[in-house]
Amino acid sequence: MSKNNLKEIRESLMISKAELSRNANISPLTITRIERGEPCRMETKRKIVLALGLNISDRDKIFGENMAISVKAGEDRRSGIDRREFSYAIHSPDYRSGRERRRDFLKN
Repeated sequence: MSKNNLKEIRESLMISKAELSRNANISPLTITRIERGEPCRMETKRKIVLALGLNISDRDKIFGENMAISVKAGEDRRSGIDRREFSYAIHSPDYRSGRERRRDFLKN
C-alpha cells in the first residue's frame, strides 16, 4: 500500500467523500479505499484529480511521485484466469453430439 495525500487535500478543499465521488463518477467506497492507500486504476486517479479541480500535472501532489508502480511477483493481480496459464485443450470438454451423449447415457 502506498501513502497518498487524497484525504488531506480533499478536507482542505472542504469536499466530502460523497461530493468527490459524485464529481469523479466513482463510488464513495473507492474513495475510502484509496485514502487508506490501496491501489487503484490510473483512470480512477485521473477522475479524482479532475474532480478536485486540479490539472493532470498536479497528480504528484495527491498520489506521490512514484505514481507508476510496477507489478512484482503477482502483487496487485486481478483474480480470475491467468490467460498465459489457460489452455482450451485442457479446460474445455470434448465436443460430443446429442446422439453420442444419449448412446453413452443408455449404456449406463
